[in-house]
Amino acid sequence: MRFAIIGCGYVADFYADTLPNHPQLQLTGVFDRNPERNRLFAEFHKFRAYSSLQEVLDDGSVELVLNLTNPRSHFEVSMAALQAGKHVYSEKPLAMSLDHCQALVDFAASKKLLLVSAPCNVLGENAQTIWKALREQQIGVPRLVYAEIDDGPVPLLDYKKWISKSGAPWPYKDEFEVGCTPEHAAYYLGMLTAFFGPAKRITSFSTAVMEDKLVPLDMITADYAVGCIEFRSGVVARLTCSLYAPHDHRLRIFGDKGVISTDEVWHYGATVHIAKRTPLRLKFEKYPTLARLVGLGQRSLRPVRPARFKASGGPHKMDFCRGIAEMADSITENRPCRLSAAWSLHVNELVLAMQNPGEYGSVREITSTFEPFSPMPWAR
Repeated sequence: MRFAIIGCGYVADFYADTLPNHPQLQLTGVFDRNPERNRLFAEFHKFRAYSSLQEVLDDGSVELVLNLTNPRSHFEVSMAALQAGKHVYSEKPLAMSLDHCQALVDFAASKKLLLVSAPCNVLGENAQTIWKALREQQIGVPRLVYAEIDDGPVPLLDYKKWISKSGAPWPYKDEFEVGCTPEHAAYYLGMLTAFFGPAKRITSFSTAVMEDKLVPLDMITADYAVGCIEFRSGVVARLTCSLYAPHDHRLRIFGDKGVISTDEVWHYGATVHIAKRTPLRLKFEKYPTLARLVGLGQRSLRPVRPARFKASGGPHKMDFCRGIAEMADSITENRPCRLSAAWSLHVNELVLAMQNPGEYGSVREITSTFEPFSPMPWAR
């Protein structure tokens, strides 16, 4: 798969770092509308620098475009790439409105092109270990999920000094104006829809806890959102996103016979725990510290395979290029891509409804759906 990167900002280094994990991927070059950023990123990683977006689209050797632009440019750049006959892997969100998401999915289908929206952490060792335990019914019937993506009080941190390895500053203005939910909710919504199938309804609330963020902004965007998702399979989940509460990325899945948990969604190698709900253990659920003292604590699940790969820098111990590799492998193996356009649309509908209940309804019946996909071969 020969692909080009559009957008050489902060996240682009994470993809460059993990590209060596996948020899089936060949980067033809990169482009950023900021000439200096384009030059710096290309020189740092020793990549070819395209002179314009049109040069990328006119390059017949480019089979796929990796869209790492500002989220508000995702629709325009992804549509241009699809119109040029390129497959597209877009950073999240797929687009900033559901209409634009649907338009991309429909156009890609009409041209028989692959379209996928990040993230791809559902393909990671951590997620696949959890999924395997669920398939094996290690906690019995799963009924309730608590998931958190609280990134800490970011507006109070020294974020203006956050610089990527190639010198790109963290785009704080864009991040604050787009919102933490469109940027991060898909990490867990992607996993949960894979585990439990399509959602049928979401009840949402969002607000701006800290409006000014201590920097000039052109718009006020929710920095706290909570969504309660009802899955067609019967599972109910509560997901919280914020940029103000202390850092907390926990996932807990409660079943009749046990609880599966993990502490970090941004780490493919994060440990997965299981605590059995035996009659004695249930008595101690109210006192977890005491339960551990008497030997009734949780145990670690054996991972489906060790997470041995070159990870991205910073707090994200993830293989960012794994989603692109899945697209390439699906073409080579002549099979459906696990990360389908329909799945990406479904996840993005949930994200947008969670972030914007005023626009999409505080209680929304989910209109999209997708065909469930299989786990990774090494996780079966």
